[in-house]
Amino acid sequence: MTLEQQVTGATPGATPASPRRRSRRDEILEIAVGLFAARGYHGVSMDDIGSAAGVTGPALYHHFAGKEAMLAAALTPVSQGLLDGGRQRVAEHTGQPQAILESLIDFHVDFALAHPAVIALHLHELDRLPDEPRRQIRRLQRLYVEEWVSVLTVLRPGLDAGEARVLAHAAFGLMNSTPFLGGEVDRRRRAALLRAATLAALLGPVS
Repeated sequence: MTLEQQVTGATPGATPASPRRRSRRDEILEIAVGLFAARGYHGVSMDDIGSAAGVTGPALYHHFAGKEAMLAAALTPVSQGLLDGGRQRVAEHTGQPQAILESLIDFHVDFALAHPAVIALHLHELDRLPDEPRRQIRRLQRLYVEEWVSVLTVLRPGLDAGEARVLAHAAFGLMNSTPFLGGEVDRRRRAALLRAATLAALLGPVS
């Protein structure tokens, strides 16, 4: 299953009972993501990725044009998946802004806990991409933020859109802290803490 499919919970082209098997390309991409997150984009060569994947560096070019293509393949589908998943949760709770917000928080916390390496790439390596894929990712991210802004301005009518955007980005900072969290707290408790902190940050008093 690709990263995008894991984000949205969907498997395009297959029934829920018969999910698509991960391809060799998906496996290599997951390895590359882990290496980029651990060592930084410039600290990883195609040979490093090939060695970790059990293939020669040149063989990787059958799947990817280069490191930039790998980075784009990791980040673009995830940004699209977050937007699609966010919109799905908004649609599932039409007319229930509190339920929408809680569902969005659950959705994003689950993603952030499942994919800390991808979060780290977004935080540190997005600017390594060429202009076009970087612009596309930024656009998808802005659209995702607006899903949160829309519900926040309903729940908190005293906020204008710009102020709601500030709160949304602050919430993402909380939820996207997963690359920096240790393992001393079990996953279920981490999820509960992140959800509670995010909800409090979004709905708490603002002077």
